[in-house]
Amino acid sequence: MVSSCARVRGDVRVGVVAGHHTPAAVGWGVREAASWEHRSHPRCWTGHDEGPSGHDEGPAVPPGTAVTAGPAGAAPAVDTARELAAFLRGRRERLDPADVGLPPHGRSRRTPGLRREEVAELAGVSVDYVVRLEQARGLRPSADVVEALARALRLTPEERAYLYDLTRHRPRDPEGPATTTAAPPLARLVADLSPLPAMVMNHRYDILAWNDRMASLLVDFGTLPPARRNAMWLCLAHPPTRGLYVDRARVVREGVAHLRTAWAAHPDDRVLAGLVAELSERDEEFARLWAERDVRANGRGSKAMRHPEVGPLAVHFEVLMPLRNTDQRLMICRAADDGSQAALDRLPVAAAA
Repeated sequence: MVSSCARVRGDVRVGVVAGHHTPAAVGWGVREAASWEHRSHPRCWTGHDEGPSGHDEGPAVPPGTAVTAGPAGAAPAVDTARELAAFLRGRRERLDPADVGLPPHGRSRRTPGLRREEVAELAGVSVDYVVRLEQARGLRPSADVVEALARALRLTPEERAYLYDLTRHRPRDPEGPATTTAAPPLARLVADLSPLPAMVMNHRYDILAWNDRMASLLVDFGTLPPARRNAMWLCLAHPPTRGLYVDRARVVREGVAHLRTAWAAHPDDRVLAGLVAELSERDEEFARLWAERDVRANGRGSKAMRHPEVGPLAVHFEVLMPLRNTDQRLMICRAADDGSQAALDRLPVAAAA
């Protein structure tokens, strides 16, 4: 079973989740959490939810996900060979010959994108090697081959990092598994940043600490079960939050792409795999975007909101990663203009956590 509490440190609230790191421990299949939806107010960032049955059956395998079976009762882990195969095929099929400086072919192509022969030529490997990679035959390409494939497929920096994660050529996170409590210095910093809205998340988008202003802007996280304090879940599965963002489609797309990046970087995180499976099963939009295999890191940006209490406002946000707590991210928001600042000033002060 899972026990939870919220400790108050000054004007910052720190969420704590204790217990085994299984899907049930973070909320999947927990009947009591069914009534809670993603974040709170109509505001979304990222989060989790429970399956429709309310039973502890474990999440279904989502479309666009390569998995392997894990221990009984555990969520599936990433099958990196199959995911690598699907990712390489998808990136090959999105390219035209003209994109890579090749002359167009006279006859029409039966399938979209580059041919395997063309990728092999561009990467300096054999066609058979590309075929075996795309068929998930257990190859583990060297770092040089990975870099050649990244150049041949014209990958973005985020996609290149994703490819390196799948092939295990990027250094693994020394911090190990996901943290479930905010580092004390970060928790204190979150409190000190008020009146700027701020919160701490781990790579799964679990919200570990927040100040009063962030709770007022998004939701009173302290009223949610710890398993529901997840930005992605709040954005997709909490009805009041779904209407918060003006450009919701972009916000969700960016969030899913960021989550996939974390998913590849933490292939043994069965809780994260369970979150992906659950959201894919319950939300068609998430399942569709997940299958597209877009990847990116959302370090900064802007969000326009329709806040239910103070009306329209816009914020700029920055996401910072401490050197000593690389699994934790500090998100800080600020008003995008004078009107938005006035709206933030009118927000009722919620409890920090």
